[in-house]
Amino acid sequence: MVGQPRFINPILSQSNDIDSDLSSIIYSSLLKLNTKGDLVNDLVENYEIGEDKLSYTFYIKRGVKWHSGKELTVADIIFTIQTIQNPDYNSVLRSNWTGIRTEKIDDYTVKFILKNAYSPFLNNLTFGILPEYLWKTKDINSFLLADYNLRPIGTGPYKFSQFAKDTEGKISSIEFIRNNEYYAQKPYIEKLVFKFFQKEEYAISAFNRKEIKGINYLSPKSKEKIANFENSNLYKLKIPRYFAIFFNQTKNKALSDKKVRLALSHAIDKNRLIEEILKGEGNSSESPIPPQLLGHNPNVKVYDYAQEHANNTLEAAGWINSDSDGIRAKEDVKIEFTLITHDQPELVETAKMIQQMWKEIGVNIEIENIQTNKLRNDYIKPREYEAVLFAQILNYDPDPFAFWHSSQKKETGLNLSLYDNSEIDKLLEEARYETDREVRAEKYKKFQELIIEDIPAIFLYSPHYLYLQNKSVRGVELENIIIPSNRFNAIENWHMNTKRVWK
Repeated sequence: MVGQPRFINPILSQSNDIDSDLSSIIYSSLLKLNTKGDLVNDLVENYEIGEDKLSYTFYIKRGVKWHSGKELTVADIIFTIQTIQNPDYNSVLRSNWTGIRTEKIDDYTVKFILKNAYSPFLNNLTFGILPEYLWKTKDINSFLLADYNLRPIGTGPYKFSQFAKDTEGKISSIEFIRNNEYYAQKPYIEKLVFKFFQKEEYAISAFNRKEIKGINYLSPKSKEKIANFENSNLYKLKIPRYFAIFFNQTKNKALSDKKVRLALSHAIDKNRLIEEILKGEGNSSESPIPPQLLGHNPNVKVYDYAQEHANNTLEAAGWINSDSDGIRAKEDVKIEFTLITHDQPELVETAKMIQQMWKEIGVNIEIENIQTNKLRNDYIKPREYEAVLFAQILNYDPDPFAFWHSSQKKETGLNLSLYDNSEIDKLLEEARYETDREVRAEKYKKFQELIIEDIPAIFLYSPHYLYLQNKSVRGVELENIIIPSNRFNAIENWHMNTKRVWK
């Protein structure tokens, strides 16, 4: 893995792919995705949905043991949800649980009561459960600093064994061993060691030297650096994620002009971005619901690359280069702003290429590349940016509410464009309560048409997630995943050794 673990904790892990990956093999959830992307029971024996679609009763498996030997009960589930709901912990999962009441029926039965019907609710039950007895006495400060964030105790197929640090005090590796008390199928592989590298090139060198058997993510440009590709499997996973440029129109007068946003859309050559930066490992994005998801609208308006049209659009709207500095202006307002993104190489390259494309139509931008946690906390949450290049991920049963409803404009929401449209609010609210999938799909299609018409963001591309493994690792089935950590959802089936058995 390239990077460092910080919080192997399901409440805090969503902002770091490494944390999310490691949490997925340590902690169990009520429901999980199988290798085909379908929701299946995990900690749950079975469940019932009330006729009014407002109550969900779950019956928990008995005898599930924490790695410490204590038994998991409904108290652990309620504690985890209440922690998520507590704003002090700032969990990105909180928006999924606002207004939902949890009732303990007995030690193995829990009921969730919703204020309004919410069709995708079951998708919100795939978060890991924390052991109450270890965490209940910790306030927010001790919660963040707890040793259990790096020495986790869960109920999943693997349990923490040990970690090693380098001379700088950074974690160089973490070892997990098989949980022989696991309530489901016991993993075949006895021990997993995750090694951490500062740069991708160091991980690739270790892979080529056969020191490691997999790399959590391989950038498209690094494919050619892999030696003995014939002995490797490169999984090209399509996840429901898109990258887009989100405009904060409240911070820049030029961006509040729809004609400017229209011209910016026509000035981006998405095919060039995909070919030169992603090396063909991705698809163009035209809307906020990707093609494989419920309600995707293949007939939305597409802003094709047309630089001349972009120039003409700005000229007709009165944005001209009057002082010959190469930057268009109107009434002393220039089309210039800062585009921020996190310091991932592919995004930095994308931003620079778009900077050049926009320069050719008289638009000047500055680029700031910011470390992920700083980007989230200092810029995105307080909405302190003019434009941001960022990713958004949906479930296979999508619910774009958190990304586009006006109630999500504040820092706790994910409406990065601070978009406000009463008609879209109504569509997203109705879709959440609608149980008929076809009716929901139609509402999502209309929602996409309105978004594309208003241009609060420019949708760029959906890259493939490239996961590299040595062929000696077998039993890996990866069809539909939502987030990278889902590749471990059936890790208990992975194996390396086989033997012939005579019957």
